[in-house]
Amino acid sequence: MGWLQNNKEKIIPILKFIRYDHKQWVRTIMYRKCYALLSQLHPEKLDTLEISGADNWQHLGFKSYLATQYPEFDICKDKLDKQFDLIIADQIFEHLLYPYRAAKNVYEMLKPGGYFLVATPFLIKIHPMPEDCTRWTETGMKYFLNECGFELENIITDSWGNKSCVRANLHRGWAPRGWFGSLKNQAYFPVVVWALARKN
Repeated sequence: MGWLQNNKEKIIPILKFIRYDHKQWVRTIMYRKCYALLSQLHPEKLDTLEISGADNWQHLGFKSYLATQYPEFDICKDKLDKQFDLIIADQIFEHLLYPYRAAKNVYEMLKPGGYFLVATPFLIKIHPMPEDCTRWTETGMKYFLNECGFELENIITDSWGNKSCVRANLHRGWAPRGWFGSLKNQAYFPVVVWALARKN
């Protein structure tokens, strides 16, 4: 992947043309399903904050979009003096030393009726950035969010993974899906877990 990263601008169009999925296999279904969830919320009406933003969400066309970067903006102790309709935490909560504090800060920065979308890995090897601390199942994620203020009935969770993807990532790191990576969900081998929680 290092060579690909260094030659991204030249290589990505070729990979797209030959229909080679160069993106991380572990996130393919997660992004499809999360984009579908957010499209039902009418993103054009949402003031949105992304904690440790990457280039994976802005294309949804939010009313406003602000990205912070972890650890410079440490959601465990930092809060913005503003409220949002949606806060996204994509693959960041596993790195937090104090995830309960962070989720409570998220809850406080949400407007009433606002949403929190959180996605974390599960069957992925440890990857300190700068730390790697926590994994949640769907059930664990639901009750974690409940302890941080969200009502159980306002939390939906989902997950995806399969043995082939788990093996590929254990052997090669952040494996691309390529042409043949299976998208079949094997529930007992979740690679990624996500939740959408709504504040009352």
